Amino acid sequence: MTAIVTDVKYRMSVALLRDLVGMGVRVIACEREKSGTPPLGFAVSGIAETHLLPDDDYAGALLRLCRETARRDGMRPALLPVGRETMLLLAHPEQRAAFAPYCGLLLADVETLARLNDKAAVAELARSLSIPVPEAWTRADGEPVADFSRRVPCPVVVKPSCGEALGLHAAERYAICRDAETLHVRFTHFQKLDGLDPIVQTWLPGAGMGCSVLAQDGDVVTGMSHIRVREYPISGGPSSCCRAIHSDTLETWTAALAKESGLNGLMMAEYKCDANGNPRLLEINPRVWGSFPLTRVSGSAMGRNWFRLAWNLGNPEQPPLVPEHGAYRERTMCFFPTDLLAGLGYLRRHHDGDFRRALGAVGCFFAPSVKDGLWKWGDRRPAIIYYKSLLKRGCQNEN
Repeated sequence: MTAIVTDVKYRMSVALLRDLVGMGVRVIACEREKSGTPPLGFAVSGIAETHLLPDDDYAGALLRLCRETARRDGMRPALLPVGRETMLLLAHPEQRAAFAPYCGLLLADVETLARLNDKAAVAELARSLSIPVPEAWTRADGEPVADFSRRVPCPVVVKPSCGEALGLHAAERYAICRDAETLHVRFTHFQKLDGLDPIVQTWLPGAGMGCSVLAQDGDVVTGMSHIRVREYPISGGPSSCCRAIHSDTLETWTAALAKESGLNGLMMAEYKCDANGNPRLLEINPRVWGSFPLTRVSGSAMGRNWFRLAWNLGNPEQPPLVPEHGAYRERTMCFFPTDLLAGLGYLRRHHDGDFRRALGAVGCFFAPSVKDGLWKWGDRRPAIIYYKSLLKRGCQNEN
């Protein structure tokens, strides 16, 4: 059995590749020729093949690889797209039809992806399912942005409907505005980028949480909840430390979202708590997300089951691979270089009550029970490549 995994330059791809190698799957790792960075996945121990695919014929080259692999193996490979661009490419009806004879693909269709990537549509979906969302404000037709900014009670969060589609990094996809002047500036900024009014929601001061699921035809096969412990940048970047938890509430809500959407594949629903600790749905990431390595650290079968379901779809004449249904463990995961930077950031504002979180980053670094999302003693090369790239970027920023 073979899996073809794309977009292996991303840090989160390494966990998926290690899961597949560990279950005895023959793994082919792919990346675009002009990815710009050394593909971390190429360095994972046990990878059978690596392929750099040309940018000018990416879809054609990937299709030929699937076709050649199916012919060689006598069985169709499971095709697992990690990156957003590849996922959207394969979701297109014409491409899906072209790939279907040569691989197994568990992926949402174009309409479902568009709906789940649209924050306004997700909020509407959540309200229809009685899932709480943050209070939001909408500018009236013809209302000057300055007038709108003055009537909205700050603090609020401003964000475009899909910041990822605009090419924004995670920390650039929203802004916290504590006064009308800042709201005016940030609202106008996102409006110019997107061509549409951004979303304006009340700011929630509580913990960030998430619930990840793998579903087929809307039915959840594997799920896992987590809570953010720290993030970097501390003003609101991706998780630098998170912990797997069990939450019946989040799992029930997220399963309802998956069911109503008829989801095929992976998604992570992101929640944030209000001052009383009550979670509110913020958005949905219908793809492999940044903290995906926590699914491996916690013992979840998320990645392995994604392979099984995709392979079954490609090989209906073969005995089906039965998904694992074991419970995951409550474990903590860090990305230590960025988590230590997060700790330094919290230390610098310890007068706001974050001194304990700063010490927590140091404590996690020395705690044997806390696992790094990338480093593995028996498979160190991906982490070393990543750390070198971080150091290079840091040196370039200083020059």
